[in-house]
Amino acid sequence: MKRKFEAIGLIMGWFAVIGQFVLLIFNRQAGIPETIIRFFSFFTILTNIMVALYFTMSYLNHKKNPLNFFISNGALTALTTFILIVGLVYQVSLRHIWNPTGLQFVVDELLHTVIPIYLLIYWFHYSNKSDLESKSVLSWLLYPMIYAMLIFLRGNISGYYPYPFLNIPEIGIKSALFNIGIILGISILIMILLIVTGKFRKNLINN
Repeated sequence: MKRKFEAIGLIMGWFAVIGQFVLLIFNRQAGIPETIIRFFSFFTILTNIMVALYFTMSYLNHKKNPLNFFISNGALTALTTFILIVGLVYQVSLRHIWNPTGLQFVVDELLHTVIPIYLLIYWFHYSNKSDLESKSVLSWLLYPMIYAMLIFLRGNISGYYPYPFLNIPEIGIKSALFNIGIILGISILIMILLIVTGKFRKNLINN
């Protein structure tokens, strides 16, 4: 059953990411090189790619592979946290600003709603002791911190910011940093909640 879950996850994940890439290219408002850079500047896309890689590596179960980093200790809990952040931020701050239709609607719901819920269900059923190591999980906080730093750096050079709540020229540096701080704080809370919940569930199963 676990392998079937992973197979569905990797198919769904890559379909959503590739589908979004194709749609962005066809509806681009800049040159192809710039559009590709913008595509990979979205936290949503990067996180969904990592989730798709997690399911892919778990399904293939190759022991010697550099991409096995995505199934290392703590990775599942960390990725579950960040994909939940993707979903939460979208539902709270971004859903109301546009109304996608057709294939864009399908891809949009997969990236922001279906896959976050799907990974949470997978985590609940299949997370193990190595996925709940506090130090390993919390070390993944470097990911959103480095992401924010690079987005601010490139935004200062190019003038492009992927999200309105990070757009320094529009909202100011203090507001942008505050928003990042809120997201990091919520991420830590979700991580702690998952770790505590996971350990509690394991103890119930073992008793």
